[in-house]
Amino acid sequence: MTTVVAVRKNDEIAIAADSLTTFGDTRLSAQHDRTYDKIVRYRDTYIGLCGSAAHQLVFASLLASNADLDFSGKAAIFETFRKLHPILKEQHFLNPKEEEDDPYESTQVTALVANEHGIFGVYSMREVFEYTKFWAIGSGREFALGAMHAQYPRLKTATAIARAGIEAGATFDRNTALPMTLYTVTAKR
Repeated sequence: MTTVVAVRKNDEIAIAADSLTTFGDTRLSAQHDRTYDKIVRYRDTYIGLCGSAAHQLVFASLLASNADLDFSGKAAIFETFRKLHPILKEQHFLNPKEEEDDPYESTQVTALVANEHGIFGVYSMREVFEYTKFWAIGSGREFALGAMHAQYPRLKTATAIARAGIEAGATFDRNTALPMTLYTVTAKR
């Protein structure tokens, strides 16, 4: 798993992720992984992915081959993921099955999206949430959320709060490790 965080404070938006990949009990740390960044970029949008390591390559391919994706808000992100779902199934052989009684097919993706429009979470049934301050996903999310909750009123920047979240995940979650990658954008007024 992983820890990915997104933070919005004042005019700054930050997204950060740890660098550890795990395969069961085997750990692939950044010092052995040439491409450890879990955040992909599409124009001025950053997407932090957790779950299967295959998501990185799949999303890099999807983003490179689709010029008309829209991440400008909650409804736009939903429509983008709805548009990508059949492509995931047909071209990337996504297995959309999770639980028998699920109301919809799963994308098998959990992601945080950060851009000038805000910070958003996307979940496997294409649920999209917009967050006002911060959020975290992945196996270290509870530690990251606790750290960011404690530090949000104390720290002045989204960058500093995001760092605190990833560092807490790396300290307490066995599937999260440093170094981290971190990107910032200026929020649209």
